[in-house]
Amino acid sequence: MPVIFDKPADLIGKEGTALPATEWLMIDQDRVNGFAEVTGDHQWIHVDVDRAKDGPFGGTIAHGYLTMSLVNFFLPDLIEVRGFAHAVNVGADRLRFLAPVKVGSRIRGVGEVVAVEEIKGAIQSTVRVTVEIEGSDKPACVVDTISRYFPEG
Repeated sequence: MPVIFDKPADLIGKEGTALPATEWLMIDQDRVNGFAEVTGDHQWIHVDVDRAKDGPFGGTIAHGYLTMSLVNFFLPDLIEVRGFAHAVNVGADRLRFLAPVKVGSRIRGVGEVVAVEEIKGAIQSTVRVTVEIEGSDKPACVVDTISRYFPEG
């Protein structure tokens, strides 16, 4: 269940707000292969199941950028901002890949509101999303996502 803010201005002063963990998501070979198709990144460590068995991770792993892109999948389950005319994804800061996601693993997102400011008639929030790997002490990735909400009226 996401943390809900009824309007963008309600984010002001909410730095440090913890956002609850999402449901687990299985990373399967079909997802990894699909990402390889879309991006053209067919490195064997991601797509060659037989060769990867003898590789450094004992099997195929998800692309780091696949893991990062799934942050967008997790965000609606972490935070919901209502009452805006439109919103834009401004980008991301401080992206770090800390552990590989082996195919067959489950991942989830947890978050925290780390910054909120008024910018050019909008409210901009930075949410730090940590992608956890089930059973691992190290997260797969940590990224600060930046969203800008333009209030109604």
